[in-house]
Amino acid sequence: MKRTGSAATIARGADVLRAGGLVAFPTETVYGLGADARDPQAVAKIFAAKGRPADHPLIVHLPSAALLPRWAAHVPDAAQRLADAFWPGPLTIVLRRAAGVPDAVTGGLETVGLRVPRHPVALALLEAFGDGVAAPSANRYGRVSPTLAAHVREELDDRVDLVLDGGRCDVGIESTIVDLSGDAPVLLRPGAVTVAMLEGALGMPVRAAGEGATPAPGRKPSHYAPRARVLIAGEAEAVSLARCFMAGGARVGLLSTQAPAEPGIDWLGLPADSATQARQLYQRLRDADALGLDVLVAVPPSGAGLAAALADRLQRAAGLGDGEPDASDLPP
Repeated sequence: MKRTGSAATIARGADVLRAGGLVAFPTETVYGLGADARDPQAVAKIFAAKGRPADHPLIVHLPSAALLPRWAAHVPDAAQRLADAFWPGPLTIVLRRAAGVPDAVTGGLETVGLRVPRHPVALALLEAFGDGVAAPSANRYGRVSPTLAAHVREELDDRVDLVLDGGRCDVGIESTIVDLSGDAPVLLRPGAVTVAMLEGALGMPVRAAGEGATPAPGRKPSHYAPRARVLIAGEAEAVSLARCFMAGGARVGLLSTQAPAEPGIDWLGLPADSATQARQLYQRLRDADALGLDVLVAVPPSGAGLAAALADRLQRAAGLGDGEPDASDLPP
C-alpha cells in the first residue's frame, strides 16, 4: 500500500487537526475528511464542507484499539475479539459512547462508531495526533466516495485545509459496520469484512439490520451516486433497458463485466473478481459523469460476502436503498 506522506507533512496534518482544521487523508477503504473528534466546532466544519445532515453520525478513527476505553462506555468481549481479528482494517464497531463524546460526532445517539484504519498514512496521522479523528468520506454528501486524492480536490477543493495523498485506496468501498451496542451483533453496512468473517471471529450469528436499527453512515436510500441516473438490471435485460433509453435520445452506459454487443452503449467494464471490482467501482461511477452519461445501467454482482457489499453500493447509487430493483422503471 502506497505511503507518500512525509514526516513533515504528517506533522503538519496533526497540527491542522489540533487547530480545528480539516484534513483529508487516505484509508484502505476511501479517503476520509477528518477533524478533531473532541472539538464540536471542528466537526461542524465537516458537515458544512460536505453538505451533510447534522444528525448523521460520523465514524471516529483511532490510532489503536488501546484507545477504545476513551470512546466507549464499555468494551465487550465481542468488540475486543473483532478488534484483535480485523484491526487495523476495514471494520467499524458501534458501541455505547463514553461520557464526554460530543453529540456532534454521534448525531445525538448514545452510540459511537469506531475503527482503526490500515493505511500507513492514516495510521501515521492518527498516531501523531494522538486521539480520535472524526472522518466521513471526503466528498459532497450522497455523492461518489473518493479513492484518489484528486477526487477529493475535485469535490471539496478549498473546503479542506490539507489533503494527504496516499495513492489509490486498496479496498475501494467503505468499511463494514457492525453494531455491538445491543444484545446481539447487527450488520449495519456490508463491506470487505464479510458476515462469514465476523461470525467466524465472534462464534455467533450476525443478523442483518432491520426496522429501527441504529443509524449508520451510508445507510440512506440514496448514496454513492454519480450525476448520471443509475438503474439496476440483471445481465439478461441490461442491454434491452439501455436500448429503451437510447431510443429516447439519452446517452447510456453499461456497468458490467460483460461488454455489450449493442452499438452506441458506453461500456464501463468491471473485472470478474469482487476484490478488483471494489477497487474500481467508484472510479467507474466517476467515469460515467466524465463521459457525460445521462443513464448508467448497472449489473450488480450476485452472491454473498464482498459481492453483496458491492450490490448494496449500487442499489444506493440507484436510490433504491435496501429495496429491490423496480422492473417498471422505464423511460417515460
